[in-house]
Order: sequence, then C-alpha cells, then structure tokens
Amino acid sequence: MAECKKLMDWPIGPYETSMGALLLLTLPIHWFLTRDESEKRVSLRNLPNEIKEKGYWWHISLYLLMFIYKAGIDHHNEPIKAKVGGYTHWIYYIEGDWTNYVQEFFLNDTLTNLLSAHYLFMYLFMIWFSPIYYILSSDKTMADKAALNYFVVYLLSVPFYLYFNVEVTSSYVPGMDALLYHDSFTLSFFTANDPMDNAIPSLHIGLPIGLLIINRLHCKELGIKIKHWRHREFDLFVSLNVLIYIFSIQYLGIHWFVDIFPGIVLAFVTSYFVHHIQPKLRSTEYPKLKSLLPNKNQLYSIIGVSLFSSFLIFFVIIDGPGVSEDVPNYRVGYNDINLETIEVHSLSNPVNVEVINVGEESVQLLLIKTSMVEKYAEKGFFDWDAIQDGKTNIFSLSTQERVNFSVKTEGIYDSYVILIRLTNPDPCMGEISDCRPIEERIGEVRITNHYFDDELIWTAYFASFPSFYILGYVLGMNNKEIMGIKTP
Repeated sequence: MAECKKLMDWPIGPYETSMGALLLLTLPIHWFLTRDESEKRVSLRNLPNEIKEKGYWWHISLYLLMFIYKAGIDHHNEPIKAKVGGYTHWIYYIEGDWTNYVQEFFLNDTLTNLLSAHYLFMYLFMIWFSPIYYILSSDKTMADKAALNYFVVYLLSVPFYLYFNVEVTSSYVPGMDALLYHDSFTLSFFTANDPMDNAIPSLHIGLPIGLLIINRLHCKELGIKIKHWRHREFDLFVSLNVLIYIFSIQYLGIHWFVDIFPGIVLAFVTSYFVHHIQPKLRSTEYPKLKSLLPNKNQLYSIIGVSLFSSFLIFFVIIDGPGVSEDVPNYRVGYNDINLETIEVHSLSNPVNVEVINVGEESVQLLLIKTSMVEKYAEKGFFDWDAIQDGKTNIFSLSTQERVNFSVKTEGIYDSYVILIRLTNPDPCMGEISDCRPIEERIGEVRITNHYFDDELIWTAYFASFPSFYILGYVLGMNNKEIMGIKTP
C-alpha cells in the first residue's frame, strides 16, 4: 500500500488550486509556444475587440452550456444505475490485473505527487487552453474547432457514461490503490464531482487525440505538412500530455488500459464531425441551423444508429446483465479499503442502499460522513482503526448475506460514503487450516443505491440523442466529406 506523507497543508482545495494555476500559466505557456511569431499574438488590451470581431461569444456560451449539460448528466448517473447496473466485470475479464502490475512496479511517492498534480491540472487546462491558445494566436478557424472538440466528444460519451458503467480500477482490482482519489486533499472534491464509474471511454485520451486529429485534417486541407504548421509546437505540447496520460491514468488507479481504445474511436468521430461542420457554422451562405441538417445518406444512418442504440438500451441494458445480483461492483483485497459515494439528490427522500456479499470472504462496511473520513485518507490508504473508533454504523456481512439501510442527508453538502474492507485483514484467522495466501483473500460486494428519482431513465435516454445524431451523421459521410473536401 502507498503510505505517502503530506508535505504541507494546502490552504485551498484541488479545484481552486487547479483553476488558479490555469489562469497564472495560460499566458506564459502561450508566450513560450508562440515565441517565434510574437507579431501574430493578440494582446490582452485587444482581446475584447478580438472576441467581438471574430464572434467568439458563442464559444463562451458553448462552455456554459457544456457546464450545465454535464451537471445534468452527472445528476442522472446514480439514480438510473439500479436499472442499468455496471459492466466492470467484463472489462476485468478482458484485462485482469494489468494496471495493478503497472502501479506496483513504478510506485513512488515523488512520481505519485507529480502525476496527481498533472492529472488534476492538465485536463482542465487542456479544455480551457486549447481554444484560448488559438484565440490569442488570432486563428479563428482552429479556435472554433478546439471549442467544438470538447463539446462534441463529451456529447458522444454520454450514452456510455449512462448505460455502460465501468468502475475505476482502484474500486475493482484487488491491491490497487486509489492514489489520487483516496487522499485528504482530493477526497471531497472527487466524491462530489466524479461518478467514478465513467471509466469508458477515457476523455483524458479522447479529448487531446481528437484535437491532434483535427490538427492533421486542417493541415491536409491547407496543403501543408504538420511540421511546417505555425502551431506545430502546440501540437507537440498536446502530444506530450497524451503520452503522460496514457501512463498516469493507469498508475493512479483510475482508468483501465482498455478504456483508451473507445476514447480514440470517439476522437476520430469527433474530429471528422468538427472538421466538416465548422466551415458551415462560419458560412454566411445559409443559416447555421441548416448546416447541421443531414443529407439523405446521413439521415438514414442517423435513424439506423438511433434505432439500434434504442434497442440495446431498452431490450438489452435496462434490467439486463449489468444488474445481476451475483456480480460484484466492488472488490477488496488484503489490506484494501474501497469507497462508494452516496450522492445528495433530495433532503426529504432518503437513499435506500442494498449491499450483498457475493464473494467467499466476510466483509465489513462503514457508513460515515465524507467530512469525517477525509482527514484519515492519504494517497490510497485509509486509517480504518482511527475512522471506525466509536462509530456505530458498521455492518459485518458473511458470504451471501445482505443488508439494507437508508441514508438521509441533512444538508446539500452533507454527503456520505460507504467504506468496504475484509472483516479480518489478517491472512491467518486463528486456525492453521484457515490460513490462506494473501492474494486469495478477496472480498466481493454488490452495492445498489435506490434514489427517489429513478424515473430519470427517460430523460437519460433523450439526453443521449445528440450522440446518436453525431455518430449517424459521421457514418453517413463519404470520404470527401470526412476530409472536408468540397464537392461540386
């Protein structure tokens, strides 16, 4: 287990720290990347005029819309899980303990701190910096495409996040530490903002790779090689961060290696759609709404994708294999402590929790306020003895036993978590015949939370329509349309 010592008590949280660093580093990084073409920069004094003249207000509106839309999707995520379940066990069957081998081989306090800081900061920075870089470089076309890239890739991911729940590796792989999530500095932030079951697809891969593909499509349209492009250094900057992400999302106990590939697929669909649609949005020849209308082939493709996806959702996924009571959604090994978050959806309606021990080992559960456990978490390690001292909300479950309880929150910030561990972390339990190898002691539980607003299954379905539309739109494009080549 990782037992890293805190270097200091930071006075502000991870989000505030990341946003502060983001604002402070935007101009220095932009100046560095554009040091060879300073004459093409937009000064801060001229930035308001640039925004007005180039029509960048819709970029700002797009990001505000994205913020609201994502909050709505996150609100749907937990309530509908009782109907759609999860498929982490499928991914584990494919991949096994690969990410745990990566983490154990490279585990190092300094590396953990560096990669945690990079993960917290760089994804937010990439979302913000990509369009801002092009705006400050006076490149209207690429500013459009960078803003659309984030918006479209998230729209495409929505059905996966709602209907194909996959837990982070540290929640399922025995011995895997949640080096980033289970820490006193980040615990409250991630339990409040990250569902931790949206592993597929990885947008930490999909977002930057989508931008890299857009860059290459743009250069091909200009008739130049990427190495001669004026934004080549920014392209290299994005590429470097992709390489870091491929390693860090596995090392930190977040993504599966398999998650990378759906992220890349979404990046290709996003980039083709954005590259094709951006010139139409800027065209003055016909209304912008008309630019989004499909041709006949695209219309047939959109209808086909929508019908096929709807069939999967209503006849395969809802009440399908993902909700089987025999399948665990959390697994703990020797000395592991995992965590399930109880979200706040109502101050008057409790969350009804059902926990089933589906494994061969007895497990313990502790229901506790997030604020009370926060100070006992450090780089993937929980001090169980200190946490449970004097607590009464402790449940012990033998194999195949279940327990039901209700959680009612008193305030909007009054969140709870369930901690899970093996009942006896000692590999030998008194009798010689009971002494088993540590790696064989694995606890498996299935936790199902029933929220009062589980009827959100319908609004979740309608929220997935933009994804069906975009995928069908791209699949119905011919090669020339994909590459952005104008046809007579």
